[in-house]
Amino acid sequence: MKHRNQVFDNVLDLVGNTPLIKLNKVASKFKGQFYAKVESFNPGQSSKDRIATYIIEEAERKGILTPGSTIIETTSGNTGFSIAMVSIIKGYDCVLAVSSKSSADKIDMLKTMGAKVYVCPAHVSADDPRSYYEVAKRLHSEMKGSVYINQYFNQLNIDAHYKSTGPEIWKQTEGKITHLVACSGTGGTISGTAKYLKEQNPNIKVIGVDAFGSVLKKYHETKEFDEKEIYPYRIEGLGKNLIPGATDFDIIDEFVKVTDEESAHTARELARTEGLFVGYTSGAATQALKQLGEQGMFKKDDNVVVIFPDHGSRYMSKVYSDKWMQEQGFFDSINEATVKNIEYIK
Repeated sequence: MKHRNQVFDNVLDLVGNTPLIKLNKVASKFKGQFYAKVESFNPGQSSKDRIATYIIEEAERKGILTPGSTIIETTSGNTGFSIAMVSIIKGYDCVLAVSSKSSADKIDMLKTMGAKVYVCPAHVSADDPRSYYEVAKRLHSEMKGSVYINQYFNQLNIDAHYKSTGPEIWKQTEGKITHLVACSGTGGTISGTAKYLKEQNPNIKVIGVDAFGSVLKKYHETKEFDEKEIYPYRIEGLGKNLIPGATDFDIIDEFVKVTDEESAHTARELARTEGLFVGYTSGAATQALKQLGEQGMFKKDDNVVVIFPDHGSRYMSKVYSDKWMQEQGFFDSINEATVKNIEYIK
């Protein structure tokens, strides 16, 4: 990193070294100390800045990426934004296959960052030619000189967090971390971070967060891929309908499943109680933490770190929209009405 008195050469110099912030209210009734690793402090406002920068720079070092190359990726939005940002700085074209489940905010941001975006249907099988996995593969085969990042099956996804997120958390907690709670999508964040932390202290408990409608929890417990587990759900960037090669299931101690509705409410709770305006998956990770706390997992001297992957601004048309919440029925089963905090003076 080249910087002089907080003057940086470009935004990529700001990737990493995100803060650890104590959670004072949302988990106050549980034993232990709770901290959030707030990844929205990255310049692209998500943890995916880490893998985009690391993977692209490794490809450059190996001569895989050369001037004029096109970078192709499959993304639910955050990785795409980070790759587009890195591509701008380094001078590459960027083509992204995006799930239709991604918020309109995310898709608009990708276009704004100069990426060519292909929006693919979310609720099709992974091997369907319309799936964003298969569309990315097809585009890669058709575009001469393109490089496919393939985050779901790229070991460098794990390595990026092994070399950055894990060491940062270890240093920030002075080696006192007892539990890591992290959402699992591609699995790179939880796998790389956990690998480093468990090398320092194998007694650290690693909890993955999965969604209902995803296959990851059952696969972790049985090593069987069960298609019957798959059904549509709303949380972006969490869970999968395939088994990602970038997930080290052996290093994860257990998985906890969370619902779309509770995760959405918990994201909104973080904004109201902690002043942390974070994304849907941050709500999911905190919901998992709450469920574990209610089960009595944590002790008085525990230091629990939960990873908050991205910023709330990417979900304005979803979890932070009263209209969207009502359309999903999320205000029905919980006795909560929309809060009318806007008053127009005539």
